[in-house]
Amino acid sequence: MGIEVYCPMVSEVRQWSDRKKIVNTPLFTSYVFVKLKEKDREQVFEVPGVVRYLFWLGKPANVKEDEIQTIRNWVEDDNVMEMTVADFSPGDRMTIPKGVFKDQEGLIKDVGKNKMRLVLLGLGCTVTVKIREVV
Repeated sequence: MGIEVYCPMVSEVRQWSDRKKIVNTPLFTSYVFVKLKEKDREQVFEVPGVVRYLFWLGKPANVKEDEIQTIRNWVEDDNVMEMTVADFSPGDRMTIPKGVFKDQEGLIKDVGKNKMRLVLLGLGCTVTVKIREVV
């Protein structure tokens, strides 16, 4: 079809009752990155199994070329031992990585388009956190 695609894969050990095996799995479950012109966006729906584009803030997500290259570098780097990808969902617990509340554990109450509310368990208060756009 002439569409450039990228599906970052990682190796992980899977265990069955009688053996362990290293298998390759997608880093981002159910996501494939495509590079195409805006006028060709509908072409991807000709591929069986393609359902929709990923949206961010009401618009189709746009991943920059340098971000794709960073992912490629991580996946290909032998020094990176493990990678995980997680979305924020209400009810999840998280530890704040930096800032004034660094290392505080929080419970996610709700997630909006560009912010989320956390209950800081150790302090007994609720904070609103701006989510940086990552696309």
